[in-house]
Amino acid sequence: MKKTEIIILVLIAVSIAVLVSFMGNLTTYETIASAKQKDGKAVKLVVKLQPNSIEYDAIKNPNYLKFTAVDTLGNTVKVVYHDAKPTDMEKSERIVLNGKMQGGEFECKSILMKCPSKYKDDLDAASKRMEQKG
Repeated sequence: MKKTEIIILVLIAVSIAVLVSFMGNLTTYETIASAKQKDGKAVKLVVKLQPNSIEYDAIKNPNYLKFTAVDTLGNTVKVVYHDAKPTDMEKSERIVLNGKMQGGEFECKSILMKCPSKYKDDLDAASKRMEQKG
């Protein structure tokens, strides 16, 4: 075999190995009920924050946040996050939690927030103008 053929085969093998390793890290969005069945496995949850459920004391322990999350089916779970509370978490429409279930609580590794649409007021105003014209 020529050198170029060997290099091409090695590159193809490396590419396949990289793709297979990424497939093992892919997670889908789960409900709280299905996450509880996958105890100890990494999952992503799309939830809402239950009002007035945040337990956070920046002075006592700035790297401990606990709150209750509610999924679209109405299931709830206590979430523990070992980092600082994200700014304006209470204003977020939806929250994506990455982590795993551990002993009935969700041990969160990262939090992604979906903020309220800044265009919502503009859409409401636009629809009112359309009604007035019509």
